[in-house]
Amino acid sequence: MVENDRWGTLFAHIILILGVAVVVFPVYVALVASTHEGGTFLRGVMPLLPGSHGWENYSTVIIEGRSNAGAPPIGGMLWNSFVMAMAIAIGKIAISLLSAFAIVYFRFPFRIFFFWVIFVTLMLPVEVRIVPTFEVVAQLNMLNTYAGLSIPLIASATATFLFRQFFMTVPEEMLEAARVDGAGPMKFFKDILMPLSITNIAAMFVIMFIYGWNQYLWPLLITTDDSYYTIVMGIQRMVTGGDSEPLWHLVMATVVLAALPPILVILFMQRLFVKGLTETEK
Repeated sequence: MVENDRWGTLFAHIILILGVAVVVFPVYVALVASTHEGGTFLRGVMPLLPGSHGWENYSTVIIEGRSNAGAPPIGGMLWNSFVMAMAIAIGKIAISLLSAFAIVYFRFPFRIFFFWVIFVTLMLPVEVRIVPTFEVVAQLNMLNTYAGLSIPLIASATATFLFRQFFMTVPEEMLEAARVDGAGPMKFFKDILMPLSITNIAAMFVIMFIYGWNQYLWPLLITTDDSYYTIVMGIQRMVTGGDSEPLWHLVMATVVLAALPPILVILFMQRLFVKGLTETEK
């Protein structure tokens, strides 16, 4: 029996290692490609060992960019993507927390109807409402602004639904105890619900940050000034822009740098995920 368990564990580890290898190998190839000179890729053979031009390639994309492809230095584009992703993540969580709190704990007419109206918007992707949204943003003079990049994408039916479901699991005794202690609605929200929702907030923050970071279509529509380009737009311009062939060593360097912020966010928030899984008492 012990021997069977040992072989089963070994087989499971082999499967896990193969799965990780399949996922990590393309990232490794991109990292290796970013350390070679441009002529390496014209030979038709992809090296599997790092080259000696990594510092040169990364400094080029960060400081100089690729002007002939219409892609400015990526330092500014990384900052634009970071501001947009943070604004979307924080805005979505704040609005969703308050809307879910109102739907669960306040008794007002048609509250269930309003919840289902919010929920139905899940069936309307950004592409369906992008033309009227663009018209509104243009009328408000928010083209080529951080507000225009982030505010139209802040509302989130998904986060509202998830927070509502969590708030419905909080025992009614907590609300009654807060009332006995003289706590008002916002104090109950701030001192009881918010601490209980930390792991949910962390999960939604990671999801919404990556959602905002990977946005391409909306920034492409409302930005004509290259000082507001996002990193995803920059990668696309480096690949398709210009009259020459893509400089793949610079493209791969940009891709590696663009992947770092989401990875760092996931690693930073991982402790909250583990805490939420291991704690049995809230």
